[in-house]
Amino acid sequence: MPATEYQGSFLGRISIRRNQVIAMDGNHEQEIEDLELFQKHVSDRFTELLSPPDDVPVDALLSISWLRKLLDVFLCCEAEFKAILMMGRDPSQISKPPLDRLIPELLDRAVKALDLCNAVTNGLESVRHCQKLAEIAVSALDQNPIGDGQARRAKKALVSLMSAMNLDDKDGANTKTTERSWSFGRRGGNKDRVPGHFRSLSWQVAKNWSAAKQIQALTTNLVAPRGAEASGLASPVYIMSVIMVFVMWALVAAIPCQERNGLAAHFPVPKQLSWAHSMIGLQEKIGDEWKKKEKKGMAGLLEEMQKMEKLGQSLIEFTDSFQFPGETEKVEEAAAQVAELAETCRRMEEGLVPLQMQIREVFHRLVRSRTEFLDVLDQGGKSSAPLV
Repeated sequence: MPATEYQGSFLGRISIRRNQVIAMDGNHEQEIEDLELFQKHVSDRFTELLSPPDDVPVDALLSISWLRKLLDVFLCCEAEFKAILMMGRDPSQISKPPLDRLIPELLDRAVKALDLCNAVTNGLESVRHCQKLAEIAVSALDQNPIGDGQARRAKKALVSLMSAMNLDDKDGANTKTTERSWSFGRRGGNKDRVPGHFRSLSWQVAKNWSAAKQIQALTTNLVAPRGAEASGLASPVYIMSVIMVFVMWALVAAIPCQERNGLAAHFPVPKQLSWAHSMIGLQEKIGDEWKKKEKKGMAGLLEEMQKMEKLGQSLIEFTDSFQFPGETEKVEEAAAQVAELAETCRRMEEGLVPLQMQIREVFHRLVRSRTEFLDVLDQGGKSSAPLV
């Protein structure tokens, strides 16, 4: 079942149940059933990200299309989580222990996640810059015959592309290819800007800011509930926290961000939790890929960028030794690589703006949900205050 259908049927179920007048014992049993269903939905969604069913198109891990599916999963899980905790519920119920401690911790993670949304949005600008350089090379080499001038032009663009892709995180954070002082929305004085080309929601990123340390900060106090708490409302708060950390971690691994040393370190998710098995599988795959490539310095694990790097290196070798009219076999091999690079650029052109829009949606969802929870906590505090 698609994620949106899961979400619609689940939210409808919660709404109906919360509007029914039922005995407290029955209410507790149905609440446990709702929590189990939420866990099943989380498990199913991440299983589909790890191993899609046969009737679903396979997206390469950490490709633009895969990241968009990951953000869809986050938004659907977040909506169901909020329904479980707040829909039709007396505010005083979530202002009691342990939720009076766990929810503020979750809201603090949400604030940290907003900073990561900013960093990822900034990083997408450097991805777009690399795409434009690749397109220059494609334009120069997509000729028949290729002349010495086109080969030189392509080589210049490809060398710039490799340089941009292999900057370390600290250098990459301060290059002129990425604009650092942004805010979501369209730039006011630039009518030529691509529609839907969003800027981040923060002002300038501090030079000592670290994406890896921000991810680590998200895991502070992230401990699985035990005993009676494991079957209560502490459980969905923990699950949503883990989902938030994983999604931000995957985005930072895929897209260029400032200072990501040590990102491969896994955050602890107990393996005995059935809903987390596929998430742990994804985490291990991504972590292994990061360890392989972290030492040489790279733009990230985004599938399209990795393919662009491989093709770019090969085409630099071709242009470096090219002399008109060129060897037939090498020219034909280069033509196939140029076609593949053009296809990669096309996928990036189609996917980057929708990905930016989804990150924008995640940002605003986090802001809105945080405000709603703060309001409910405030109401709960007032209703439980002793009368004077």
